[in-house]
Amino acid sequence: MGQMTKEDRTATSGGSRVKKNPAVPVIMALTLTAAIMAGAYGGLCAWAGSRTVFYPRETISGVNVGGLTVEQAGQVLAGALPGRTLSVSPVQTAESEGWLPEAGGATVTLGELGYTAEQCPGIAQRRFEAQAAAPFLSRGARVLSILTNSGGDNLTAQDRDEEVFQKGVAQLAEDLALEPLDGAFQVLDDEILLTKEANGRSVGEAGLALALENAVAGGETEVQVDVTTQPAQPLSIQTVHEAVSGEMENARYDPATGGILPEKRGASFDAASAQRVLSKALPGETVSVPADIREPEITAEELKAVLFRDLLGECTTHVGGTAARVSNVKLASAAFDGTVLNSGDLFSYNETVGQRTVEKGYKAAPAYVQGETVDEIGGGVCQPSSTLYYACLLSNMEITERYAHRYIPNYITRGMDATVSWGGPDYKFTNNTQYPVKIVAKYDKGYLTVQLWGTKTDDLVVKMTYDTLSSTPFQEVEQLDPTLAPGQRQVKVTPYTGYKVKTYRNIFDGSGALISSDVEDISDYKHRDRLVLVGPPKEDAEAGGSVPGVPGTPVEPVSPGNQTPEVPATGPAEIPAEPEAPVTPEEPPAIVVIPPSEE
Repeated sequence: MGQMTKEDRTATSGGSRVKKNPAVPVIMALTLTAAIMAGAYGGLCAWAGSRTVFYPRETISGVNVGGLTVEQAGQVLAGALPGRTLSVSPVQTAESEGWLPEAGGATVTLGELGYTAEQCPGIAQRRFEAQAAAPFLSRGARVLSILTNSGGDNLTAQDRDEEVFQKGVAQLAEDLALEPLDGAFQVLDDEILLTKEANGRSVGEAGLALALENAVAGGETEVQVDVTTQPAQPLSIQTVHEAVSGEMENARYDPATGGILPEKRGASFDAASAQRVLSKALPGETVSVPADIREPEITAEELKAVLFRDLLGECTTHVGGTAARVSNVKLASAAFDGTVLNSGDLFSYNETVGQRTVEKGYKAAPAYVQGETVDEIGGGVCQPSSTLYYACLLSNMEITERYAHRYIPNYITRGMDATVSWGGPDYKFTNNTQYPVKIVAKYDKGYLTVQLWGTKTDDLVVKMTYDTLSSTPFQEVEQLDPTLAPGQRQVKVTPYTGYKVKTYRNIFDGSGALISSDVEDISDYKHRDRLVLVGPPKEDAEAGGSVPGVPGTPVEPVSPGNQTPEVPATGPAEIPAEPEAPVTPEEPPAIVVIPPSEE
């Protein structure tokens, strides 16, 4: 038989024994450990509940207040939170490319959003009260969480001063907003500056407030907000070209309003090149384009200061004849009184005065038609034109069109008249000064005065002289008129001596020195014979019995001489070639006209 083991012997001896479970000790150990941990956690919770300071490593919005009392924590928060900065930037979109390159975001502090130093004690107090009011078993978890993760609380809307917050949001929205910058241009001495447009943007305060609140609650320092793009008006090169290109214009008088039209630069530039330069520019960038700039010589401000300041020249003539003729002179002169000519403007007497008609108030008065004296509507209107002509000469105006009378008039110096007729001769002159010129016509007690007011820029004085080149005496022609009594004589046609007159425009400087003496015109006045009607001789009347007659006004024979008519005639003068130098006038003028330089 084989040898028996110890176990066999035990079994055969009739004894019994339970087999040991190896898991029992493990379970007992775990139970003991759990009991120990539970006791420890309970102790931790009890410890946490007994704290009169913040838990170790506790933070409020990232500020460590661990181990601090409420008062101490409030002080720490007051020193750290209000100055903390948030960076706020608009959400970038495709339209953002049209903003100014430097148009970024803005910054704001927590203090500006209502998390002020005054709010910090309350923030600490609320956090500590929450710590103390936490359920018993959660206190330990809070402590463990803080110890392992350095956790803490962030700020909420309850922690801020709402009024300060709303003001801060409004200010931040204003800081983030951009006004649209429309495209613009500026003309300088030799270039044109072009500014490319830049879009603007606006920020809604409600959306901005929500974004800030979420960022603060999440402990973030970077905030993005949605914005609305405000499109700017782009600059059109065509608009620039239309605005600046063209001829330079000085400031001018506006007859329609009585005001002054502003000056205008003259400029030219390469539009295609300008468009290429502008297209490459950044939003809001100003680029330069070369240009040929012509600045005006007279600005509106300058013109306003000197407008109609100086009397350039004037002429006064005596108005004679019938009441109808005087009325016509007054009516015609009133028609051009107040007329203003800008620099370079042309004055036409016929266009300005218009057709002389009964409807306009003109009356029948003596005038010369085809060499005959007849009553014609508007007779006498040549005197205002002649008076104006002489005033223009003394004002050194450019005479554009002028005709002498057929017969020499008696109301103005020889060669200084200007005949006019509707549909026939006209009188024209051009304002050859840089400034506007106003014509002023005044009738007073039998005299007509015409003045030209403008702006004198020199000290020159004009004096007119004339030279009588030749004269043609009139003859007396007798014509038998059987209706007259024997020996009776009656003048039917008044006579005129013919003259050929050369006029000179003499220009003197301020010291009285003669600068120039130029031939102004040549006037060829025709002669007209005296026609005398005579009755039949006595012997013829006796031989033929009684001769029916009409009582007339007997006149004495008058030898040929220099006589002038009471009224002017109409009709163009002949304009011969320009002759040579002036000489002293042979005869005094019928009426002395005093130029502005003389007293």
